[in-house]
Amino acid sequence: MLLLRKVRDQVKKHPGLIPQFFFICLGMGGAFTYLFRLARGPHVVWNKSTNPEPWNQLSPSYQYKFLAVNTDYKNLKKEGPDF
Repeated sequence: MLLLRKVRDQVKKHPGLIPQFFFICLGMGGAFTYLFRLARGPHVVWNKSTNPEPWNQLSPSYQYKFLAVNTDYKNLKKEGPDF
């Protein structure tokens, strides 16, 4: 609480800090959201006893990358055997 009071007092003294606080909070929020998205992906194993290799369950047409520039995942065929 004391830290927030100090931040508030500094913002009142120096209003030019408002955009800096805004963009720092925006960046931290975006980083948290991206890490949460990565942690919830189907290729991440949190419990090895139920499904030790979840990446074998994914179909070849699953787009696992955040941005795929040249790859059309809808036309991919599975090349390897089922394990």
